[in-house]
Amino acid sequence: MLSHLFEIALRTSIIYIVVLIGLRITGKREVGQMTLFDLVLLLLIANAVQNAMTGPDTTIYGGIVAAFTLLLLNTTVSRVAFRSKKVRHFIEGTPTLLIHDGKIISENLEKENVSKEEIHQALREHGISSIKHNCLSRCIMQ
Repeated sequence: MLSHLFEIALRTSIIYIVVLIGLRITGKREVGQMTLFDLVLLLLIANAVQNAMTGPDTTIYGGIVAAFTLLLLNTTVSRVAFRSKKVRHFIEGTPTLLIHDGKIISENLEKENVSKEEIHQALREHGISSIKHNCLSRCIMQ
């Protein structure tokens, strides 16, 4: 039984790393910036990888091992990222300038898959009614 639970921990670790890298490669959006498509993707990924983590084990012990492994991995990655600039750079990425001197940088919007409507919506959410009327010098996509 112990080897089976270890297998669940190993499977969960592999899935965590693969999903983390996959999400990192596919975009920079933060949780507060998720679109409906991003949310649906995350829900479907969670459902798709569930069996890969626990296999046929539907016991409470299997679920506890998988959950504990995810929490442990997340804590470890967070601490390593806090201490290492290289790891933090890989996990969080680098900011991309989307607006400069009151002008939208279209090339960067395309690169980051952000629409002009999303930029204007984000500005409105932060109380900025217009790019030009608020002395906005720059807007960065994290």
